[in-house]
Amino acid sequence: MGIHTIKMPDIGEGIAEVELVEWHVKPGDTVVEDQLLADVMTDKATVQVPSPVDGKVVSLGGAVGEVMAVGSELIRLEVEGAGNATAARPSGRASAGAAAAGVQATGTPATTGDTVSPAAMPAVGRGQTPEGRSSHASSSRSATGIAVATDTAGKDVSKQADAPSRDSPPFKPVTPAGAVRKPGERPLASPAVRKRAWDLGIPLQYVAGTGAAGRISHADLDAYVAQGANAAAASSGRGAAYLPREGEKQIPVIGLRRKIAQKMQESKRRIPHFTYVEEVDVTELEALRERLNAQWAGQRGKLTILPFLARAMVLAVREFPQINARFDDDNGVVTHYDAVHMGIAAQTDAGLMVPVMRHAEAHDLWSCAAEIKRLADAARNGNAARDELSGSTITLTSLGPLGGIVSTPVINHPEVGIVGVNRIVERPVILNGAVVARKIMNLSSSFDHRVVDGMHAAEFIQRIRGYLECPAMLFIE
Repeated sequence: MGIHTIKMPDIGEGIAEVELVEWHVKPGDTVVEDQLLADVMTDKATVQVPSPVDGKVVSLGGAVGEVMAVGSELIRLEVEGAGNATAARPSGRASAGAAAAGVQATGTPATTGDTVSPAAMPAVGRGQTPEGRSSHASSSRSATGIAVATDTAGKDVSKQADAPSRDSPPFKPVTPAGAVRKPGERPLASPAVRKRAWDLGIPLQYVAGTGAAGRISHADLDAYVAQGANAAAASSGRGAAYLPREGEKQIPVIGLRRKIAQKMQESKRRIPHFTYVEEVDVTELEALRERLNAQWAGQRGKLTILPFLARAMVLAVREFPQINARFDDDNGVVTHYDAVHMGIAAQTDAGLMVPVMRHAEAHDLWSCAAEIKRLADAARNGNAARDELSGSTITLTSLGPLGGIVSTPVINHPEVGIVGVNRIVERPVILNGAVVARKIMNLSSSFDHRVVDGMHAAEFIQRIRGYLECPAMLFIE
């Protein structure tokens, strides 16, 4: 048996370091060639690292959330034959990283002259393990000790098991007196049990645990409820919804969420935002959209308002090229683009992503609608290519029915403009001396005031408004 050391692979594009966002294995696991080992994140995408060999995991080289240099040790495997390194004791960094990830690194004998090789070429996005398990299924093994980026990731420091405060009526326990713990004694229970107890309004202080060392299980909660815990709470004059809660949870900001935080901070710190809001009468546009959808139902994809707005932006930037631009503020250079590479802000389970529709000027309504849907689905499914997540020259953002009346969108640095869509509402409007119902939508847009004058920004939005209020103009060159 030998040791095979896998290095953090070179993702390319001059990237020197990546963030470790998820482990799919833990020490002691047996892996096969091409099985996913870890997810790492660059500035542009999440990349999956597969195993180049069969073997058994000896130690992990870092903790979830750690930023690691390309070429640093990622993982050690015990393999048949000599491997590519003599058996070695994991470095202090590897051991500490494994411990921080919630696992205990397995030590191996001392080594000299390690020769290591990088992992096989990583795959972009989410995929399947050789056994057919999804990456989500792999991450569910966090219950065995791996700290992964799932809904339950994070350090649980809940204090919800504490007894009620002295200012509130005492909770009347229905379990045996021995179940009441001493002051300061923390009940033992898994995060899932604690969450369920929280939802039920049951202080774990009063629940008898039947597991090892008095650990409380779901069955113990069921037994407590069956004995009338809710009735006891009601008899105290306060329902479960009014019991005092004192829990807290610390959630590490890692992976995509960290990238979003850094990007937003950079944008607000570097760019003096100028926000301009205008209302648009989209009654005629909505009527046209509904007619087109009815006429082409079953033959073409459904049109939302976004393809019309994208077309209006494409036409408007021809008159205002300074808005379809990127500003290199380090070198003091603004670059105007003839091509419109439009970022489409998309909300995903992992956070906000901005896939890019290349050459929006070359799309008609239906191809634009299809491309927007494809990019949004790819972002939400985690399989957007790296080059689909960068290079935009202007961004379109929409919260759909949650759009509100007004918003203040944040510019996607180094772009200089972003157009935001608010929800459509029916409002009374005076038209030709009569009060009529019209469909009104606000556009909330932000611009980099260093390179876009307020007058030009306002004229740009007014031009978009003109196209949307007279939709026939969208198709006249």
